[in-house]
Amino acid sequence: MIKKIAKRYSFFIWMLIITLIITAFNREIGLKSFSIAGSSFKQMISVVPPVMVLLGLMDIWVPRETMMKYMGEDSGILGIAIAMLIGSLAAGPMYAAFPFTEVLLRKGVKFSNIIIFMGAWCVTKIPTFIFELTALGFQFTFTRLLVDLPGIIIMGYLVEWVVGEKELEDICLKAEKRANA
Repeated sequence: MIKKIAKRYSFFIWMLIITLIITAFNREIGLKSFSIAGSSFKQMISVVPPVMVLLGLMDIWVPRETMMKYMGEDSGILGIAIAMLIGSLAAGPMYAAFPFTEVLLRKGVKFSNIIIFMGAWCVTKIPTFIFELTALGFQFTFTRLLVDLPGIIIMGYLVEWVVGEKELEDICLKAEKRANA
């Protein structure tokens, strides 16, 4: 039991040991490291629980067949549009998107649509769009979107092609195993 926990959290344990060693040699740098880590933890703890609640609700309320119909292999432009919309409406940092992508994998969403969703999460969020519009102007904002939107779609299909069918199957199986663990 303890061995399993130690293995699972080995990276954290090693980083803690290294930071403690740094603190022993240079107290200021070590304390700053702990301060930054604490700040990141506070931010993460404020974002992750609401995301997990929403994911749980989506997992229960939206059947796999529905997700496959609208965002699966044969979803076409509609799947791309839904992936873009969900990613653009999202809130929070990028790490909050990863649990969501796992649910999408388990629900049978096409891999390129998952990558498109993640790309949209990063660059087309509505709050960012509004800020850019007011701070940087109409021309800059729409020029950036005209470059980003096709780029996100191309990247989604390119990543799906590069990853390959066998690896995609492995990724989906791992997501399924984590869900059942």
